[in-house]
Amino acid sequence: MSQKFLALAMLLTLAAGALAARSVAPFNDGWSFKKGPFSPDRVLFGEAFEAGWKAVQIPHTWNAADMQTAKNDYYAGEAYYRKAYTPDTALGGKRVFLRFGGVGSVAEVYVNRKYAGGHKGAYAAFAIEITALLEYGRENEILVKADNAPRPDVIPVNNTLFGVYGGMYRPVEIIVTESLNIAVTDFASPGVYISQQEVARSSALVEVKVKLESKRPAAQSVTLRTTVYEASGKVKAQRESAEKVLPQGRQVFAHRLSIPRPRLWQGREDPYLYTVVVQALAGGKVVDEVVQPLGLRRFELKAGDGMYLNGKKTPMYGVCRHQDVWGYGSALSSEQHSADLDLIAEIGATTIRLAHYQQAEHVYAKCDSAGFMVWAEIPFVNRVSTQEADNARLQLVELIRQNYNHPSIYIWGLHNEVYTPYPYTAALTSELHDVAKSEDPYRYTASVNGHSALTQPANLNADVQGINHYFGWYGGEVGDVKPWVEKMEQRYPEYRVIFSEYGAEANIFQQEEAVGEHGRYFSQFYPETFATKFHEVQWGVIARHPYLLASYVWNMFDFATPASAQGGIPARNMKGLVTFDRKVKKDPFYWYKANWSREPTLYIAQRRADKRVNRITSVTVYSNVGAPKLYVNSAPVEKYTQGATAVHYVFENIELKEGQNAIEVKATQSGQAYSDSIVWTYSIDTPEAAPTQKAKRTEEHVGIN
Repeated sequence: MSQKFLALAMLLTLAAGALAARSVAPFNDGWSFKKGPFSPDRVLFGEAFEAGWKAVQIPHTWNAADMQTAKNDYYAGEAYYRKAYTPDTALGGKRVFLRFGGVGSVAEVYVNRKYAGGHKGAYAAFAIEITALLEYGRENEILVKADNAPRPDVIPVNNTLFGVYGGMYRPVEIIVTESLNIAVTDFASPGVYISQQEVARSSALVEVKVKLESKRPAAQSVTLRTTVYEASGKVKAQRESAEKVLPQGRQVFAHRLSIPRPRLWQGREDPYLYTVVVQALAGGKVVDEVVQPLGLRRFELKAGDGMYLNGKKTPMYGVCRHQDVWGYGSALSSEQHSADLDLIAEIGATTIRLAHYQQAEHVYAKCDSAGFMVWAEIPFVNRVSTQEADNARLQLVELIRQNYNHPSIYIWGLHNEVYTPYPYTAALTSELHDVAKSEDPYRYTASVNGHSALTQPANLNADVQGINHYFGWYGGEVGDVKPWVEKMEQRYPEYRVIFSEYGAEANIFQQEEAVGEHGRYFSQFYPETFATKFHEVQWGVIARHPYLLASYVWNMFDFATPASAQGGIPARNMKGLVTFDRKVKKDPFYWYKANWSREPTLYIAQRRADKRVNRITSVTVYSNVGAPKLYVNSAPVEKYTQGATAVHYVFENIELKEGQNAIEVKATQSGQAYSDSIVWTYSIDTPEAAPTQKAKRTEEHVGIN
């Protein structure tokens, strides 16, 4: 939950003269860590187990270095975390839970050396009640076993496309409630589900379902109150009902609220959020309280046309995001997650595919308040074991229930590039679609195809089909994207199709002045300049074809791929628009910023290709502030060619002098002056770059991104 909602909830509760009975506190300090491997004959909690512990702070991963630096040279296996906890005697009679934001990837939790519960899956949160295992007023031991070794019954079943970092890499909370409470262990969800059944500018109808449970020996009468607050704190709508909570089972109660003249959540344009506060009261006092966001909106994907948000056509400028950072792995702070989203906002993106797994709660909350439209998905990706069905269903339920109330999410992803055996994957995808629709009938589902055709049997069982293809990188030529989309427009006009991944590797330390139509996959040469051309050509086509309802650049950031060693840097996928350490925005970043963002952008490309090999060359400029004026060594150059889009300017037949050449560009818009400048060095002795290799043309790309 974002700090905004927490602060507002606290103010509202205090203003009402009541103190909520629920306590949620960080549980991240004071942990010790012990990494395996352990001998097969070890005895848990034996004497040898007491040696070799070191202090760590949660979030923590043991793979922050080894998964990022060498091919297939990292530790995947068991490790342990433990912490001493002394619960106050005043907690007697209350319920105590631990909520883990994410543990990679299989977890077992022990309290005072007794098994409390477990979880399978690295990316969803999970909550475990520890009430009965605690000894109040004395020190208790909390022990967590984490194991990130790949296994066929837990998705993802391998580390091929990305590494599953081991550890307690997301924050932990301790939650204390009264014996009657809003459910905490309903798949670690808020226990509150807000469904938007009708949304219009005149009024909106929402249904709020609340799951209550009681550990009291007799039925309990409560008042259930749901209040919708405006951002200012003013009450917008409220509903109360008298309910009886039985001492057995978990019961669901519902409030329907009509919201007159709502301010709608309009994506990046106006991401307005209401706050929903659900309270259970007994004897006039708050027994429990949960706070959730509410952004009133209606998504509609129209085949061959695009996204309509609240009836208004809205551009779907998209990037994909992996959650790891150089030197940190996946153990990121909220500030690091926010910094990533700030960069995505800077580029002008309107939608994010959070690939290929459930990401941190903070990310979804920030997307709500920033107005990004989000594709959320489970890590059923790359390979099929035929043993993962139960876990795939589990992770999908967790994803949906934990994130049901986030207005930013418009689609649930069911799988990414999974194929043989086709009958199995097709049937499982169909089951996952049904699970998603049962859990949430108000959003779309998607399956993703790594082929260039729409007819693969595993990909025809969701509302939307995503296609991952890398024309000119894994095969074919960069320009093949145009006849491909035109053919789909003709053959499949009624299909909902999203270009879910496209991109090319870009090593900023490798440059090439002139590039061809083919990348050099499986080589050690991934020049940034090829990726720049790739994106210029392909976005130029995508922008003209609304048949592709959305498109997502793969990837916003470089990320770790521990099974690879290409492009001059091992264990690194360099398709990011920003480097792994977030320090360098590559040329394609500014290409998209000029095309997508309203922020004034004037940028000279190939700035790192500064050792020039051709005396006669061209200068490429991205400008969304009007036609630029180019100066080469202070001499003006007037003539330019319009490139792939309206912001693309190419000045050809530029003659360089021996030595350093000052390249400067200027533009003026609405009386404001803008400029950019670089220096190129030309020498007849500059060695030629590696010759362009003609890539073998293939008709499809499977399982590589």
